Amino acid sequence: MTILKSVVLFALAAAAEIGGAWLIWQSVREDRAWWWAGLGVVALGIYGFVAAFQPDANFGRVLAAYGGVFIAGSLAWGMVLDGFRPDRWDLVGAAVCLIGVAVIMFAPRQG
Repeated sequence: MTILKSVVLFALAAAAEIGGAWLIWQSVREDRAWWWAGLGVVALGIYGFVAAFQPDANFGRVLAAYGGVFIAGSLAWGMVLDGFRPDRWDLVGAAVCLIGVAVIMFAPRQG
């Protein structure tokens, strides 16, 4: 159950952080209304709270692992919302990152 909770929280955190950054990008780079950036700032704040609910109590471990989720999630977000088509090296890199997430978060530890 802890692994499932962690995976769900990583997915929610990715949606909030990547979505927030995308909203700000749209406002600044794609000439959307200013309030898109405001929504992005709110989403980025939500990301911070979601990340804090991870079952692991180690900030460094959680944020390091989340980095891999962010990489894979960013590629997926770009595919769905911006028509980005990753090449095989993007996909290999994302897979390596997700393997790293699993090692960091779910490897058996002493204590």
